[in-house]
Amino acid sequence: MTRKPPPVESRRISRCSGLRRLAFHLEESAVSIESQPPGPIHRTVLRDEVLAWLAPREGSVIVDGTVGAGGHAKVLAQGVGTQGRVIGLDRDPEMLALAEQTTQGLPVTLVHAPYSELDEVLARLGLDGIDGIVLDLGLSSDQLHWRHRGFSFGTDGPLDMRFDTTEGETAADLVNHLREEDLANIFFQYGEERYSRRVARRIVEARRIEPITTTARLADLVRRSIPGKWGPIDPATRVFQALRIKVNEELDHLDSTLARLPDLLRPGGRAAIISFHSLEDRRVKVAFRENARLNALTRKPVTATAAELADNPRARSAKLRVAERCPN
Repeated sequence: MTRKPPPVESRRISRCSGLRRLAFHLEESAVSIESQPPGPIHRTVLRDEVLAWLAPREGSVIVDGTVGAGGHAKVLAQGVGTQGRVIGLDRDPEMLALAEQTTQGLPVTLVHAPYSELDEVLARLGLDGIDGIVLDLGLSSDQLHWRHRGFSFGTDGPLDMRFDTTEGETAADLVNHLREEDLANIFFQYGEERYSRRVARRIVEARRIEPITTTARLADLVRRSIPGKWGPIDPATRVFQALRIKVNEELDHLDSTLARLPDLLRPGGRAAIISFHSLEDRRVKVAFRENARLNALTRKPVTATAAELADNPRARSAKLRVAERCPN
């Protein structure tokens, strides 16, 4: 028998040594208050489309595996009613702080964990399955806005790029210690940078003189490595994307979750996944098509309407694919 969702009061769950990120309330000191704007600046992409495809009903249990500032979680929670539950996961404590503001008073439980650990989270909450899940992959506008996180080269900041700043190697660790060949492979594999070897060579030469620790210096090194005219996209974009993906092991988290989706979803449950580049979208497409326990509901990806693009140009790269867990 499925157990009831946890009470509304259990709004936030954090780390412990057993399940690594479960139990105990999140320490507020983990969140840099000074670095945050008064509220989220991120605009939720494909919100209406996600709501329509997941179709939350009274009593549903739905997961937002990349809760971010809480935009999707808020509209989904308004549909599950008082007997339902939205479980919002995120690796970034600063984003969870924003999500808590956005979803205040709604049946939402926020958990500091990557979506790849969803099975552990559900077990901790006493749930044996979910009716829907949304993953909005990539980076939020808020994370880009925070200079101290090092995701953007628009302003100078420390070369960090970790979603969870309490663990793992930073982007600075990688660019200053990896071999030239390994750096080139990262730039080519995760950023599809055609001049990856040239960029890696310049980085290695520069770090011999002085460690590369800021976003501005890395971006300058990348730009000086790319021949010819740049075009509309800054050449540093691809290298920054590649480092972010590698630092956070984003594709590994996605692959492991895609493989386990049928075990997480109840029969008839749906998964809605939004990707922003081909490396992610290709994986989602293949997983939905080739897993016999899933039925792909979107033959082609759903994209933003003209009205949404006029209001939020960043939505132009968003691609939504939806699959449903087969009855048997």
